[in-house]
Amino acid sequence: MARSIWAIVAGALFAIILTTLVDLLLHFTGVYPSGRLSDSLAALATAYRIVIGVAGAWLTATLAPSNPMKHVMILATLGAVIALVGVFATWNSGLGPHWYPIALVVLAYPQSWLGAKIHESRATQRQQQPREA
Repeated sequence: MARSIWAIVAGALFAIILTTLVDLLLHFTGVYPSGRLSDSLAALATAYRIVIGVAGAWLTATLAPSNPMKHVMILATLGAVIALVGVFATWNSGLGPHWYPIALVVLAYPQSWLGAKIHESRATQRQQQPREA
């Protein structure tokens, strides 16, 4: 049970920490303004969040002691719930376009599924490789 929880927490922490670091870097370098995000900057944020989300799901699948897809779908649910809280928290804040937090909710499952599928594909490839004597 502890290994299952750790697999999910590790994937979540990876995604949260890495997206926060990228956000900070983009703010520090002036790419992100101090005010409202434009549609194009929100699209940039969405793009790197997808990549990081896929990587976090892959990490969860890799660390899962069994049934990697189940662990990743739990991670996706956690991500979707957190993103949904973000929708409500930022809706009238003027921080950016309304589509952006909605996209994060909608993309939680597909990006997580893709991370698990990449893990499965790599695991299958490793199993099919001939072993050296």
